[in-house]
Amino acid sequence: MTLAPWFAEILALHVGAVTISGTLFAVRGIGRMAGWRRFDHAAVRYFSYANDTVLLVAAILLTMIIHEYPLVNAWLTVKVMLLAVYIVLGAIALHHGRTGRIRAWAFVGALATFAFIVSVAVTQNPWGALAWLAARTA
Repeated sequence: MTLAPWFAEILALHVGAVTISGTLFAVRGIGRMAGWRRFDHAAVRYFSYANDTVLLVAAILLTMIIHEYPLVNAWLTVKVMLLAVYIVLGAIALHHGRTGRIRAWAFVGALATFAFIVSVAVTQNPWGALAWLAARTA
């Protein structure tokens, strides 16, 4: 069975899950900074986990369809490495930061990392939005 005929649908699912994930993280982070506890509700967390699972499964299916893989293709390697950074910063921002200042800086860093991951995905270039800089130095 080939998944190629489903590429557009899987890509749309992945992009939708990315959008939901980023929006939910931003709302939860802002809520956390404002002291709103409702965004720490178990239902919100479980929805986030389910959405991130859909996002990851769609990402794996897409790599199988396009035959490009992390540790083989630079732009996907960068995405996976930045994903690890985003997860760590997000965990600090939402749960593990000892002070409000640490949580705030981790939140800003996570949002910036998320934006750069999206730019790498859109450009399919490890430099992402900074690709023009790489082209100028080459």
